[in-house]
Amino acid sequence: MTRLDIKTTERPGGVQLRLAGELDIASAANLESELGRVEEGRPALIVIDLRPLEFMDSSGLRSLVAADSRAREQGRRLVLVRGRDRVQRVFSITRLDERLEIVDDDESLVGAA
Repeated sequence: MTRLDIKTTERPGGVQLRLAGELDIASAANLESELGRVEEGRPALIVIDLRPLEFMDSSGLRSLVAADSRAREQGRRLVLVRGRDRVQRVFSITRLDERLEIVDDDESLVGAA
């Protein structure tokens, strides 16, 4: 069984989720559940840190795209912190790196909403 660890912390202007392990069909529901909980608080900014993530499949990608769509609909900002090459490859193959806001690190987001 794959394991996904999600560490959720408050940050200036919003909330950050740090994903570690594998985001796939077996764990995507865990991310969706945590995102739902976070979204109830209506933060202006949600940062999803992919740096510790080891693997992501299309189910994980679908969860992130859905979260981005909800954020746009609700007038909030969703930002992904660039992950490892194998994770980023999923975004580039699908060209979603052109649609989603992806930054190299979260330092530039301090105080941003």
